[in-house]
Amino acid sequence: MANFIPAIHVILAVVLSPLLLGVINRTKAIFAGRRGQPLLQPYFDLIKLMNKAAVYSRTTTWVFRAGPVIGLASALACLPIVPLGGVKALSGFEGDLVLFAYLFGLMRFITVLAAMDTGSAFEGMGASREVQLSALAEPALLVGLGAMALKTGSLSLTGIYGKISTHMIAAPDGPVGFLVGMALLIVFLTENARIPVDDPNTHLELTMIHEVMVLDHSGPDLAFILYGASLKLWIFAALLVNAVAPWGMSSDWLDGTAALFCMFLVAAAVGIMESIMARYRLPQVPKALTVAGALALLALVLTWR
Repeated sequence: MANFIPAIHVILAVVLSPLLLGVINRTKAIFAGRRGQPLLQPYFDLIKLMNKAAVYSRTTTWVFRAGPVIGLASALACLPIVPLGGVKALSGFEGDLVLFAYLFGLMRFITVLAAMDTGSAFEGMGASREVQLSALAEPALLVGLGAMALKTGSLSLTGIYGKISTHMIAAPDGPVGFLVGMALLIVFLTENARIPVDDPNTHLELTMIHEVMVLDHSGPDLAFILYGASLKLWIFAALLVNAVAPWGMSSDWLDGTAALFCMFLVAAAVGIMESIMARYRLPQVPKALTVAGALALLALVLTWR
C-alpha cells in the first residue's frame, strides 16, 4: 500500500502525458481565435502512426532503428525516480539525481546518432544544434538541482523535493528556490523544443532544431519519438512544479491531486507563452541558456554562503 500512490503517478504519466500536448495546442488555438484540435488529438496521431509501416533508407543502419526505441526506454526509465508534488518517487534512491541526468543524456545521444546515421546534411545540422544547446542546458540543470541537493542534504530527487516546504522558501536562503525555478523553466522550454527556444510546428530549415532530427522517421518509430517527447514534457514539468510549489498537505492524495492540477496549468502556461512570444533567433538561444546557468550557479553560491 505504501507504494500504491507513487505507482499511480507512473500510471498517470504513461496515460496522460500526451494530453499535456493537447492542452498546449488547444490553448494556442483559443488565443488565435480558432476552434483548434481536439484535446485528444495527440492520442489519435499516435494510433494512426502505430497502424502505419515504417520506411527505412538503404543508407541507414541498426542505429537508426534502435534510436526511437532506446529514446522511449530512457524516458520510461526516468518515470519511477521522479516524484510528483509531495508524493515520493516509486523507485527513488540516494544518487538517482545522477541517473536522471544520464538517462536523458542517453536519450539525446541516441537521437543525435540516429539523425546522423541517415547521412543527411540537413539532419546533421539539426544534430549539431541540439548538441550545442545541450552543452549549455545540461550544466544549468545539474547545477540547479545540485544547489537544491546541497540545500536539502540529499542526492535523491524524492529527498530534495520532499524537504522543500513553505518554511524553507520563507527562510533567508529562500531565493535559492526562486533562482532554481527560473533556471528550470528555461531548461524546460529548451529540452522540450518549445517557443521561444524552438518551434515544434515549424518546417523552415533555418529555424528547426529538434524537429529536423526526426524527419526521416515514420510509422511506429515516429510514434515512439512523439510519445517519448510527451513523457519528457511530463517529467520536466513535474520537476518545475515540484521546485516552485511547496508541498506538505495533510495527505499524499491532496498533494498528488494539487500537483496534477499544476501540471496542466504548466501546459496551459506554455500555450499562452507560445501565443504571445516570438521564437528567439538562433544566436539568442545560447544567451538564454547562459542566463539559466548563471541563475543556477548563483543559487549554488547562495546555498554555500
